[in-house]
Amino acid sequence: MSFMIAIIGRPNVGKSTLFNRLVGQKLALVDNEPGVTRDRREGAARLGDLEFTIIDTAGLDEGAKGSLTARMQEQTETAIALADALMFVIDARAGLTPNDRAFADFARRANKPVVLVANKSEGKHGEVGAMESYALGLGDPIQISAEHGEGLSDLYDALRPLMPEPVEDSEEFDDDDIIETDEEIAKRPIRVAIVGRPNAGKSTLINHLLGEERLLTSAEAGTTRDSISVEITWQGREFRVFDTAGIRRRSRIEEKLEKLSVADALRAVRFAEVVVLMMDSQQKFEEQDLRIADLIEREGRAIVIAANKWDLMGRQSSLIAGLRTDVDHLLPQIKGAPVVAVSGLMGEGIDQLMSAIEQAYAVWNRRVPTASLNRWFEQAVDNNPPPAVSGRRLKLNYVTQAKARPPSFILFCSRADAVPQSYLRYLVNSMREFFELPGTPVRIMLREKANPFAHKRRRPS
Repeated sequence: MSFMIAIIGRPNVGKSTLFNRLVGQKLALVDNEPGVTRDRREGAARLGDLEFTIIDTAGLDEGAKGSLTARMQEQTETAIALADALMFVIDARAGLTPNDRAFADFARRANKPVVLVANKSEGKHGEVGAMESYALGLGDPIQISAEHGEGLSDLYDALRPLMPEPVEDSEEFDDDDIIETDEEIAKRPIRVAIVGRPNAGKSTLINHLLGEERLLTSAEAGTTRDSISVEITWQGREFRVFDTAGIRRRSRIEEKLEKLSVADALRAVRFAEVVVLMMDSQQKFEEQDLRIADLIEREGRAIVIAANKWDLMGRQSSLIAGLRTDVDHLLPQIKGAPVVAVSGLMGEGIDQLMSAIEQAYAVWNRRVPTASLNRWFEQAVDNNPPPAVSGRRLKLNYVTQAKARPPSFILFCSRADAVPQSYLRYLVNSMREFFELPGTPVRIMLREKANPFAHKRRRPS
């Protein structure tokens, strides 16, 4: 298991900025507003030749028992328990505060190696605060600027003695030894993003899958801010599930922090393989749900629709059949997409949801043999020939699959710019039915077949 380091400290001292610096990309949301980070987030960090797992945590703060602040601190305490070492971060420009002193005692009681980091030490203003931090009794402060990347060599020197010695491989290998087989690729975790409107129950569902309160939940909309990834094993299959912030209509988003949260959620959709669109069963198929589904289709991701809070609907089987009809009617671009009724709070429908995710992933990866594809193509064109455009007949030659993920095909034809969109929709729907490609986005790209006589000059009359 990788060596784990938790970044702790009071709010707004730059913990998430340091986290992003160490993982080499902007994973954690950063803003001047205190308390942006709520759930703990893990990332693969690298500093020189040091490789370790870094945990970003919520700012240590006091709150009433059961409050959101108190549960945020519980998440931080869990991160401290999991970590092999701690980075205690202070704001060198602000100097020591009573909270810094109180939480330094908290870090000391954890009985783990602590590296004292004086962040925001650039310029003369940070020097005084760094000197004050000696009073915490946590050793020499490492003066850095996470935002500007200053002082990282000193941080490396402080971390190097804490890290386990790397295990050296005695055998040499070349690039051919690390080529993955199809079987190894099939064992990769399926990347799943859970998206939807605010307060649809996304975090509650993931907590039930994990069997623990890993993610903060609240009746208040907008509790989740960062897109947090967790590893889940379900019936022997591994999944990497991303919890995301609720996505509201753009016109309703006013605060900068919510804009960042929604942008992070959209990024999770783009990097996912399967996206679960979670709707509130009592307020399903609102305009925003349809917009999100259309976004998922345009991004080319496999989609599963989950109607959450089904325990409040009386568990009527006729309602489930109605869901299926509504999806095909309101979302024809993903006709046949799996629809599952679940209750994240009660744990109902979880097996069906995970099975639907696996099936959607398999369809998304499907390849169709060229011979079967062209037999279908000939039959589809015979049953419904393409219309004549401007009095000229369109000639469709043949079709081939360019790639999977999602299934994408190239149709060779004459006058590609004249093929009507309605005819392409006919071909897509026919292909879905013939090759059993329900729900997944299907792409057909048009390409004009080269004219073998184009290079020959016309004879002079």
